Amino acid sequence: MSPRKKSETPPAVTTPVSMADLARELGVSMTTISRALSDHYSIGPEMKSKVLKLAKKYNYQPNRLASALRKGKSKLLGIIVPYIEGRFFPSVVHGIETAARKAGYNVIICQSHEDVAQERQNVEALLSAQVAGIMVSLARTTTQFTHLEKVQSRGLPLVFFDRSMEGEDVHAVVLDDQEGALLSTRHLLAQGCRRIAHLAGPQHLSIYKNRCRGYVEALREAGLPVEEELITYTDMTQPEGAAAMHAWLTSPNPPDAVFSAGDYCALGAMQEAERLGFRVPDDVAISGFSNEAFTTITKPTITTVDQRCEEMGQATVRLLLELIEADGSTFAARQIVLRPELLVRESSLGQVAEPVNTRTKKR
Repeated sequence: MSPRKKSETPPAVTTPVSMADLARELGVSMTTISRALSDHYSIGPEMKSKVLKLAKKYNYQPNRLASALRKGKSKLLGIIVPYIEGRFFPSVVHGIETAARKAGYNVIICQSHEDVAQERQNVEALLSAQVAGIMVSLARTTTQFTHLEKVQSRGLPLVFFDRSMEGEDVHAVVLDDQEGALLSTRHLLAQGCRRIAHLAGPQHLSIYKNRCRGYVEALREAGLPVEEELITYTDMTQPEGAAAMHAWLTSPNPPDAVFSAGDYCALGAMQEAERLGFRVPDDVAISGFSNEAFTTITKPTITTVDQRCEEMGQATVRLLLELIEADGSTFAARQIVLRPELLVRESSLGQVAEPVNTRTKKR
């Protein structure tokens, strides 16, 4: 029986064709295929033509990640965020992705879900993926930093954004949270409020510690006492905001205003005030922090502090790329501090009129 004639058309390809498949069909080494595809000078025009035709025939897609890792140059950046919901973190990530893409990088996004154990796993996964650098915003439960110190000890570029480790050797892009809180509390004082409560966040996180400092600074500027019973420490959730407001408004001497270190907590506080029959802002004024999307559609709309989300993401990538390009050279630790903007809305406006958008002034 005579051998069956080879078909001129290739069989249907159900799995991606590899470089090894191309080499096998042409009877050459994988090195020859690799060099032909990269237009290497050592491969003649005839062989290059054969390789390119076969690659086109099978719709061969090179594994660029594997190639980058063989060369010791990954074009991947890692991001770890506490969560991707609301407005803030999605907007920061969008800024990161936009800037990274322009620089020729792709990103791997991990969520810690506010859990330090998950954050550690995220770090290990990104190290295994051999990313060129890592950007991280700390989980609410992160109080030990050995997993992040491990990244630093390997010489892998690491940049924090929003929620950062403290220290002299830390690269970070942050908002001036103390200034944002100062602006917000000053605004409440300008409305005639004198008994201002504070919904504070976890104080081991620098953003919430600095927002509390700004609140205290504004009260002291105005010659008012800092009353511990008017500061409630929370995890910045809506139910906790409601619970704190209930306790304050049912006390013998309720506050006439609340500055919340986060918008979700402020929302819970406002809903509870209205449930108890208090009018916002007539009976109690409320100001939040973060400029979440819902703050513009609540009744009343919520005064808040904008955190310059996309700008933060883009600045984080720029700083990380500077570290990557420094390639192990001495690079002094840098902190990029963005200036906040107070967005005055209905939840805090009393009889004293103010401009709707108030930018911070340098002190």
